[in-house]
Amino acid sequence: MTKPVSEQVLKGLMLLSLDGDEAAYRRLLFILRDLLLGFYRKRLGSNAERDGEDLVQEVLLALHSRRITYDREKPFTAWFFRIAKYKLIDHLRATGRGGIEIVLGDDIAAEFREEALFAHLDVDRLLGQLPAKQRDLLRQVKIVGKTTAEAAIETGESEAMVRVSIHRGMRALGRKLGFANDEN
Repeated sequence: MTKPVSEQVLKGLMLLSLDGDEAAYRRLLFILRDLLLGFYRKRLGSNAERDGEDLVQEVLLALHSRRITYDREKPFTAWFFRIAKYKLIDHLRATGRGGIEIVLGDDIAAEFREEALFAHLDVDRLLGQLPAKQRDLLRQVKIVGKTTAEAAIETGESEAMVRVSIHRGMRALGRKLGFANDEN
């Protein structure tokens, strides 16, 4: 898969499909198929080619049959990857490899775990309260991991201005969270 997909996009497609939008449902299944293939390739090793496609089909069928049980208020991908994980466990048990521990918290699935999704929502909500310039620079440097030099080049600002803007944004967030000391 070339472009990363967010919880927001996947949940939106799921909600549209639950409301009867067939095109959204087809798009959702197409995206989920790619995500699942990557998810299973890393876990099945040499058996990925043989078993991966079958597992993907099982999970998509399970999604179809269980979609009515999806709670619209909860993250979609956490719910979906739980299905994928349990289908994999069932498959490994059926093939005599049930002793392998399945860790949901790595690679693809990690960014879709419920705790991670809520953390992203909290960060986005906080950053949304800042001016656009501070928000964008904080996101680039503190979340994406760019250097202040890279952010300066990308925005056309000086490195000093980038550092000042980030510092001010962090202080503003600290005040909003109630732990900034403004006595300096």
